Amino acid sequence: MKEIEFHGRTLDVIRDFPADAKHEAGHQLDKVQRGNDPTDWKPMSSIGKGVREIRIQEQGQYRVIYIAKLEDAIHVLHAFQKKTQKTRKQDIEAAKHALKQILARHKQ
Repeated sequence: MKEIEFHGRTLDVIRDFPADAKHEAGHQLDKVQRGNDPTDWKPMSSIGKGVREIRIQEQGQYRVIYIAKLEDAIHVLHAFQKKTQKTRKQDIEAAKHALKQILARHKQ
């Protein structure tokens, strides 16, 4: 089973989700660790190839953006509460930045 690596403040952000959303995020990440797809997800090709977004609807809408295709770990790039229909540019940029750092580290 792959380890999960949280980048930036993602773990703190998930810990600050309401209890039901936090529990669901943990459950969905556990599914990913076991090689399964999350229950509700979509590809985030605007961030990078293989990047996915877990969609959680518990006491609001919450998102966990991750990439699982790298061999060393499942990398959680960004997590946030979604307040509008469209994902905010700063959330996409935060995930892109984390992915860029991970990929640079993998090239070394």
